[in-house]
Amino acid sequence: QVQLVESGGGLVQPGDSLRLSCTSSGTTLDNWGIAWFRQAPGKQRERDEISCISTSSRHGPIYYADSVKGRFTISRDLAKNTVYLQMNNLKPEDSGVYYCAAQGPPTYYMCLNSMPVPGEYENWGQGTQVTVSS
Repeated sequence: QVQLVESGGGLVQPGDSLRLSCTSSGTTLDNWGIAWFRQAPGKQRERDEISCISTSSRHGPIYYADSVKGRFTISRDLAKNTVYLQMNNLKPEDSGVYYCAAQGPPTYYMCLNSMPVPGEYENWGQGTQVTVSS
């Protein structure tokens, strides 16, 4: 089990940037599969995939949803027990609650071409709100 805490959300204008953080509390984030999902407004039962990364020493592929490819970057800093989601050129359709989730231990190809669905993750943070509006 790992306890996750997201931060970094806020209200921004289209074209702005935000960096979200997913930090573990009390447990190292080493050797987990970490994902970001978005729950859009009005879609209480759906969580859209955003990005996926492995924190194992072997690294492995990184996955991005087509909707964020080229604008979002996922990265890890295990010294800080944190996975980041850098979001650039934000659009109104990026609005929602962003959740990070952890699945462990990761397989090397878990983020190759796709990412595990939300039901496969056993650890979730509380979410951070991102609102993109002019």
